[in-house]
Amino acid sequence: PYTSAAAVKDTIDLIHKLYGIRTCNRQLPKMQGKERPCLNYHIHQCPAPCQGYISKEEYGESVKKALHFLNGNYAPILKELEEKMQQAAEEMEFEKAIEYRELLGSVKKIAQKQKITNSDMEDKDVIAMAKDREDAVVQVFFIRDGRLIGRDHFCLHIAADDKKEEILAAFVKQFYAGTPFIPAEIMMQTEIEDGEIIEDWLTARRKQRVHIRVPKKGTKEKLVELAKENAWMVLSKDRERIKREEGRTIGAVKEIEDWLGLKDIVRMEAYDISNISGFESVGSMVVYEKGKPKRSDYRKFKIKWVQGPNDYASMEEVLTRRFTHESKGEYDSFSILPDLILMDGG
Repeated sequence: PYTSAAAVKDTIDLIHKLYGIRTCNRQLPKMQGKERPCLNYHIHQCPAPCQGYISKEEYGESVKKALHFLNGNYAPILKELEEKMQQAAEEMEFEKAIEYRELLGSVKKIAQKQKITNSDMEDKDVIAMAKDREDAVVQVFFIRDGRLIGRDHFCLHIAADDKKEEILAAFVKQFYAGTPFIPAEIMMQTEIEDGEIIEDWLTARRKQRVHIRVPKKGTKEKLVELAKENAWMVLSKDRERIKREEGRTIGAVKEIEDWLGLKDIVRMEAYDISNISGFESVGSMVVYEKGKPKRSDYRKFKIKWVQGPNDYASMEEVLTRRFTHESKGEYDSFSILPDLILMDGG
């Protein structure tokens, strides 16, 4: 997981420099040797597997190292870069030494962003949730090799009387049914329903023992508490965002109601007629429901009954066709009549 697109780009660039992973989409070995190596080969950022300059096994090792790097295992590359930098300096190749020093600094920069959480170096997931009426947020922390490498949250719509134990149990089953990696330990904020059965199911999927635990003290408990606080933060921000959005949408509809002396406007349809120098007349319809555009209900009407640039007659045709179709049941999405119709030029 990455915090921004820039972080993704920086990491990808670093991996190309460190491990020489190719960026092209040539189909290998089918296209091997059929085209010249690209610029990346000449600037030493790719070993050109497309030309067979590196064996499949050697290139495979580079890919494995890149995967270990992405999983937070920085120690081997840090040691390797340090040794290469020292060797280049001893051999008076200062440009190479500076290059290794810059790579070393880039790796350390990424490594420092990941907090070491414990010393047992086990893979763990930390799961906690926050709920409020019919909304809930589940926060998941991903710990790999003792490092917190990322987090993710999931917004859920629940029933008001759903219990935490039920929600978390349902989430765990759904989440780990669709993820390829299952850690050795899952730390929860509370016991879940059918915990032992779910443990056995996860163990069978992982083919190694999986434990679901509720930590009561120490660093593990603090991690669960931190995940819970993060879930509450996300839930609060979502609630504030929804309020702001309602102010822009439902609030705007309330203003229109006040201007027009109407009440309870839900669906609004707006119509306009356009043509090209009096020809190819077209009617357009846009739809708003609860102050939000409902683009799936937008329609265009090619004017069939009216000749020439007659906006009044064209508008009559469009409205007649729209409500004739509705009455015949041809538009399922138009089963609800609009509370307000806005027209231009008719």
